[in-house]
Amino acid sequence: MKFLIAGFGYVGSALAAELVSDGHEVWGLRRRFTQAPEGVHTVEADLSLPSDLGQLPGALDAVIYLASPGGSDDALYRAVYVEGTANLLAALEAAGERPRRIFFASSTAVYGQHAGEWVDEESPTEPTHFSGKRLLEAEGQLRDCASASSIVRFGGIYGPRRTGLVDRVRTGVVQYRRGRYTNRIHRDDCVGVLRHLLAHPSPASLYLGVDCEPVDEQTLYNWLSGATGAPAPREAETPRGASPPARGGNKRCCNDRLLASGYAFLYPTFRDGYAAVLAE
Repeated sequence: MKFLIAGFGYVGSALAAELVSDGHEVWGLRRRFTQAPEGVHTVEADLSLPSDLGQLPGALDAVIYLASPGGSDDALYRAVYVEGTANLLAALEAAGERPRRIFFASSTAVYGQHAGEWVDEESPTEPTHFSGKRLLEAEGQLRDCASASSIVRFGGIYGPRRTGLVDRVRTGVVQYRRGRYTNRIHRDDCVGVLRHLLAHPSPASLYLGVDCEPVDEQTLYNWLSGATGAPAPREAETPRGASPPARGGNKRCCNDRLLASGYAFLYPTFRDGYAAVLAE
């Protein structure tokens, strides 16, 4: 089969390597390439510039949108998710391309719940932060396009070479917020989920891409400090009457739909995933 990965970064490059090993023809799209996995065809293009998207490969079976903003301001999110998605869909339509399915990597940031509630694919999405709002705009474009689509709302992605949290725990600067939940997924499971859904005969239109154990920050940081021999983390002081966190919210994400589709996690919990990171 022939796939286009739009956004060829941390997850995209690893996914491409796996798809090539499965015998598929894979095209990767990003602004500039320094190197790509062996066997991957490259397209240098900026998704925010419609003029860059006139030479897309044809006869695509699926497109996987994995672009990331490269920063944390509204303009970058709008350019990559809202405008980038619209530009790519328009370019596919102009070329007469109608892939069997388009997969879009979204985020659990679309949920605005902030009291530790459980959420799933049917839960209301009322984000207060621009990141979730822009992602919801992009999701809406996918639902309205000519091709079938599947959206995966990933939790916080960690894995090989992403050791920022581990490094902060080791230096004793990290502080937990009591009762604040985090939802995570190892990079290799992001790849595994997408690879699984690409091979699925009839994937659903929406999944939560998180591991099997939402965990509060205190438990996560204590486990990491114990595993690394670092000082125990301190609790952050919360001013009386403080507002709930604007970005990311505070919720527990349920992955039952993904498990029911037949996906088996490589790293079902943060303990499994971070043990692999620490063993590198």
